Amino acid sequence: MTTSHFGTIRRSFSGELLEQEPLARHTSLRVGGPAELFAVPDNRADLLQLLKTVEEQRVPWFVIGGGYNLLIRDGGFRGVVISLSKLNHMEVTRSGEIRVESGVRNIDLSRLAEAHGLTGLEFLVGIPGSVGGAVRMNAGAHGVEICDHVSSLDILVDGGIRKYAKDSLDYGYRRLQLDYKEIIIGAVFQLASGTPEQVSAAMDACLQQRQETQKVRFPNAGSFFKNPAGQAAWRLIDDAGLRGLIVGGAQVSEVHSNFLINRGGATASNFLQLAAIIKERVFKDCAVQLEEEVQIMGED
Repeated sequence: MTTSHFGTIRRSFSGELLEQEPLARHTSLRVGGPAELFAVPDNRADLLQLLKTVEEQRVPWFVIGGGYNLLIRDGGFRGVVISLSKLNHMEVTRSGEIRVESGVRNIDLSRLAEAHGLTGLEFLVGIPGSVGGAVRMNAGAHGVEICDHVSSLDILVDGGIRKYAKDSLDYGYRRLQLDYKEIIIGAVFQLASGTPEQVSAAMDACLQQRQETQKVRFPNAGSFFKNPAGQAAWRLIDDAGLRGLIVGGAQVSEVHSNFLINRGGATASNFLQLAAIIKERVFKDCAVQLEEEVQIMGED
């Protein structure tokens, strides 16, 4: 990116703009090189103007949510990384729908549903990150997925925001089919009625189970690999004898084998090397090709 690009973007943008911002500060794995520019739009209009400018300047960009389920390579990203953290409005409508912007934290959405006795999103209380990222990967737990309860999405497409009804969306296990330049701006959820007490009890059960099975303590990105059809990735990794395996500062968690953790001083390269070993060994042992659930971005 040239000095001219920097100046043009700055003149048209009213939000926060940081140069050479280490992305390790913004990802749960705590690894990753710098973004040439890290932009935090103040609102939707600010985001639209930013994207118009970077597209005109032909500057690469991508959107970051809460930084979970994301691995940034050590060389960082040559372009603009856009955080939607300030797009965080949420409300319950008179008809009982919940409308949220994509920067809303998952835990805040689940707690809002709890306060209004709306059931279906209790599992989100234990999933870190933001709603936009959760919908983009169709996050789920305990047999429930977030897209199960989506009524519609506001998606930024070709410089404008369009509403997509649920029946027009192509989604499945840990995926929502979107072009990489299509950005989830907001979502509407239609939930069933319950009572705050019932919802609270279900949320407590989700948190208890997560506490018992996934309390890994060290920085991580959650499940690193998708579960192959009919199988559990953690069990395949475990059966391959890889629990506790270490590469540099990265390790297969001894608590949950599908969690790769940063024991301190890890690099993105350590995680990529560790993931490659896991995939090779699992394939050798049982002919199953593991696929990363985390999104891998940036340059080596």
